[in-house]
Amino acid sequence: MTKDNIREYLIAKGRQLVVENGADFLTARKLAEASGCSVGTIYNQFANMDNFIMAENLQTLEALKNHLTALLPDSNAYKTLNRYLDGFVRFVLGNKNLWFLLYNFHLQASMRKLPRVYLRAMIEVIEVWKPAFESVFASIRPRERRLSMQVLWLSLFSVSSLLTTPVLDGMGNVNKKTICKLLLNAYLAGLTALKKD
Repeated sequence: MTKDNIREYLIAKGRQLVVENGADFLTARKLAEASGCSVGTIYNQFANMDNFIMAENLQTLEALKNHLTALLPDSNAYKTLNRYLDGFVRFVLGNKNLWFLLYNFHLQASMRKLPRVYLRAMIEVIEVWKPAFESVFASIRPRERRLSMQVLWLSLFSVSSLLTTPVLDGMGNVNKKTICKLLLNAYLAGLTALKKD
């Protein structure tokens, strides 16, 4: 097996472990057992588990971007943004363990600065929303519009952690999709009101 093949193989095995057992199950030792590779081989390939998890998360971000770009935009930009939101929620709920791995990494990563390739992957997800967002808020100055879009994404990203856990399941009529939908549309309505001032 070549170096690239070993990396791909380990990433695939890691994804399988996370999907089947949850993000907390992923350790170098358990990955070594599942893959038949030594812990030393894992560290030779990735240097540390943060780098390994980033490689996993890059695949998750790429899958999310592909999922969103496959959705056809509506002629109404508001409806397009809601369509992307529905796609985002479907993706998170359909990939709970992988999304929790990604979200949890951002809370616990020991590195202070994320690599450019990783930040770029996150930006590419945000940029899927950009044309519709710019269409709705064309009159807002570009810098403010960009900041508003980033705040929206960070808000949805923060709420997404609740989608991956059962913490909301016992709250009666609270629907996970509805929380995100209300957040999006209240935010868009608030920006629209501010735009008129």
